[in-house]
Amino acid sequence: MRRSISLTGQFAAVDDVLSARENLELVGDLRHIENLAQTVEGLLERLGLTDAADRRMATFSGGMRGRLDIAMSLIGDPPVIFFDEPTTGLDPEARNDVWQTIRTLANRGTTIFLTTQYLEEPTSSLT
Repeated sequence: MRRSISLTGQFAAVDDVLSARENLELVGDLRHIENLAQTVEGLLERLGLTDAADRRMATFSGGMRGRLDIAMSLIGDPPVIFFDEPTTGLDPEARNDVWQTIRTLANRGTTIFLTTQYLEEPTSSLT
């Protein structure tokens, strides 16, 4: 069951001492992902974090931290993902990126459970 469900919380659950790549590798190791290096590279590219992959998390903006948190929740390609206010604190461009990622997941068949306090968020386009 644990492999089937993932979570992206309101606050990014990343380790500030590690780089983005190392955070992803840590979660991948915990989830026993095969071809981990390839998975990590794909997620870094998909979430627009390739250029910052080896920077420590302490140097990341809130939007970058949020995108990395989403990338961490995508490791293992879980069929069910809970998003708890995934766009809180993000700038408009980062919010759009997050929504595009969520739409793509939903269109691929991932079951999304989502909470948001922003009434203008485009949640109706997910159904």
